[in-house]
Amino acid sequence: MSSARIYRPAKDASQSGLARTHRWILEFDRTEPRETDPLMGWTGSGDMLQQVRLTFDTQEEAVAYATRAGLSYRIDEPQKAIPRKGLSYSDNFKFSRTAPWTH
Repeated sequence: MSSARIYRPAKDASQSGLARTHRWILEFDRTEPRETDPLMGWTGSGDMLQQVRLTFDTQEEAVAYATRAGLSYRIDEPQKAIPRKGLSYSDNFKFSRTAPWTH
């Protein structure tokens, strides 16, 4: 029996938008370790399921698929985003600034 991980991906660090973070992903866990090819140095494995990545609109759809397929699964809940405090450039020069201004 295979095992899988169901999660929602985090926001891409190099972008400010939230694209590709609203769908749930089901990835299969590795059943074989990766091996290094002695001639070329490439890594590979005989486990083809580690290449499969299924996407779902909701967590319930992903869980229903895993249950239907007879997979053992674990759900990694997404962490709550911490809202950033809005600052402006002029806040660096406020009179009521708590830290001293240094150059």
